[in-house]
Amino acid sequence: MTGEPTLIASVVRALHLLELVADEHRPVPAKRLAHLSGIALPTTYHLLRTLVHEGYLIRTDDGYIVGDVPARLVEDQEQGPVPRRVHQVMRTLHEEMKAPAYLAAYRDGEVDLLDIVDSPAAPRVDLWVGLQHSAHATALGKAVMSGLPHDDLIDYLTTHPMYDLTRRTRTTVRSLLVDLDEAGSVIVDREEYALGTTCVAVPITSGGVTASLAISVPSGSADRVLHDPAPLRRAAQLVGLAYAPVA
Repeated sequence: MTGEPTLIASVVRALHLLELVADEHRPVPAKRLAHLSGIALPTTYHLLRTLVHEGYLIRTDDGYIVGDVPARLVEDQEQGPVPRRVHQVMRTLHEEMKAPAYLAAYRDGEVDLLDIVDSPAAPRVDLWVGLQHSAHATALGKAVMSGLPHDDLIDYLTTHPMYDLTRRTRTTVRSLLVDLDEAGSVIVDREEYALGTTCVAVPITSGGVTASLAISVPSGSADRVLHDPAPLRRAAQLVGLAYAPVA
């Protein structure tokens, strides 16, 4: 006798809500989701809260949008997963600093964005230009560059156009090299990628990776991060240890 598969109704309903949000391509209010799904409104709210808590959805003033978890699952398939411990370190940093956390690394001649941890209370910056075309304008990218051997750094800068993203963006190799030379262990971009946003990054120099860890904050809040970058430095050290080969 062949029986029907056992399905968990709440999981099925939650997945249905996630699909509906993805199909809308804009923020969707809870009442509309309840109407579209046929799920009672109180149950819809419970399911949405769970999906938000787990990162599958983000709640905005206008409704619900897809969160970072589905995209990260796709990226993991394409690029290889970020170690779970690294993501946990980023989550702790995000919660401690009340700011989105970003991880990038140099791979196959490119600076790649590997992971982001954010929340509705501290959302990521609008990533309107991909890191492969904007590393020169971000603390995240510049911190990766600071760990490259000199010849590799020059090769990267001469083969990647330095687009003028804001009036503060460095657009010449010379000016960027001066920035990197003067930066020290904490690298900052003050509105070079996005006006109103400051990004603070620390290179990751252990674990056999050329990478960086960063947070972004509104420019008016940058001083609180720069005054005490210890949590960011500590998180970068832990990420490096997580990538270190097991002896």
